Amino acid sequence: MTPETAQGPGIGDPAPSFDLPNQYGERVSLDGFAGRPVVLVFYPFAFSRVCSGELSSLAEQQPAFAEAGAALLAVSCDAKYALRAWAMAQGWSFDLLSDFWPHGDVARRYGVLDEGRGLATRSSFFIGPDKTIRHILRSSMNAPRNPDEYLRALEGMTAAGRA
Repeated sequence: MTPETAQGPGIGDPAPSFDLPNQYGERVSLDGFAGRPVVLVFYPFAFSRVCSGELSSLAEQQPAFAEAGAALLAVSCDAKYALRAWAMAQGWSFDLLSDFWPHGDVARRYGVLDEGRGLATRSSFFIGPDKTIRHILRSSMNAPRNPDEYLRALEGMTAAGRA
């Protein structure tokens, strides 16, 4: 986290609610996934090199998300039109959510908005079916998050759900 971002929720805290448009303008809310895990992936910019690589890795891991029953939602402060063009160019089928207006409102509630640059930092929140945060992954602006960390966190959520 940079000095420009505020403290957000931690592990065990309730996940802040959200209601954002996806790349097609359809509303997506945390409440819409009641009883299901959600992986909320914040990233800085559509069409950037590191973000493209990260989301492509997640697209390849979609079978693991489906097996865990988890919804994969990627969030940036880009406009939905840019997100639609990017998703179509990449062939991604998961939701890209636009936190464009009010600018960065959801990223701010999760404590991942870099206010000085107007973008979300690289942070992922694993939200359990009970809407509490179970795991958080973060990395620096220039470094992608490790895709294996997603698989370990998903396995941990699945194991916790069976316990």
